[in-house]
Amino acid sequence: YRPVVFRDRAADFAFLTRSTATSDKTVEWRDGNTYPVIDVEISSASHPFYTGNQRVVDTAGRVERFERRYGRERRDR
Repeated sequence: YRPVVFRDRAADFAFLTRSTATSDKTVEWRDGNTYPVIDVEISSASHPFYTGNQRVVDTAGRVERFERRYGRERRDR
């Protein structure tokens, strides 16, 4: 259990916390010390729930494209 930096590259956001996670990569933090760094895909800085940037998903359009591409096979039981 030690200090580790988690970095969200998509949002250019990083935070220092304590964790048991390990990494071979290191980064120099604002306090001048070097800490292990773990790159994450998404954090509170980039997640739509926290940022309020919701994407509208066109599910009907996706279904229609799928049916056009692969055909529609209907099974009645």
